[in-house]
Amino acid sequence: MLFAIRFTDHSAQSGVRERYFDAHIAWLKLRRDVIKIAGSLREKHNDHPIGALWIVEAATEEDAFNLFAEDPFWVHGLRASVEIHAWSLAFSDMLSEASSQPPAA
Repeated sequence: MLFAIRFTDHSAQSGVRERYFDAHIAWLKLRRDVIKIAGSLREKHNDHPIGALWIVEAATEEDAFNLFAEDPFWVHGLRASVEIHAWSLAFSDMLSEASSQPPAA
């Protein structure tokens, strides 16, 4: 099953993002088989991140929830809240196209 996970960050914790960014990216790379799409959310294109959105594949909502428990951003308190929603593709080949794209900085 696919799930959309939306994180909202604590605005006062931007130092956590800077300090643990490399560890967070390394953690994500190790889970690319499950975390299909991941990226930061911003109010406008060049603004500082205010959260993140992931598309993950998991057997259950509980598995999706447990997935981020060891993410350095979660462990070190960057995330203020999280929402998990069941998600479905509009076109069956969308994830295969997205996974061929190089990660953004």
